[in-house]
Amino acid sequence: MPPGTEHDFEAFARASQSKLYRTAYLLCGNADAARDLTQTTLAKLFQHWRKASAADSPDAYAKTVLTRTFLAERRRRLRDLLAHRHVDRAPVPAYAELRVTLLAALAELPPRARAMVVLRYWDDLSVGTVAELLRCSEGTVKSQCSRALARLRTQLGEAHIYATEN
Repeated sequence: MPPGTEHDFEAFARASQSKLYRTAYLLCGNADAARDLTQTTLAKLFQHWRKASAADSPDAYAKTVLTRTFLAERRRRLRDLLAHRHVDRAPVPAYAELRVTLLAALAELPPRARAMVVLRYWDDLSVGTVAELLRCSEGTVKSQCSRALARLRTQLGEAHIYATEN
């Protein structure tokens, strides 16, 4: 690595770590897994920092690496689980706070649909940007998000009523 670029990476990592962690937490639904995903993303960025720093937007490049790493790990983990045991899903608690209920409902979505919903509606990225990040068409993003939101509405039902009562 050329001199000075290591310091550039350190400055970038400090500035963007919390944003990457928030997105990772929404994707993973678990603080430990989000920390691991953030660190893995930063390690990959460090390995390819020359290319990442030359990108139009290093933040977008980092978000792309984070999302693709999440999806690759989920595919790998799913293959391992399917090869070794049957997966039982925990029921969504009926009277949980809205945040917990929403995270549980997000966890029920397939990884790619979850990534699309988080990137599109939480990170407020455009359809075109999400399509570019996930290497698919804009129509795919629109249809997958529509299906995922319908599924979330079905799963959440009247959950928002219980979240505001105290």
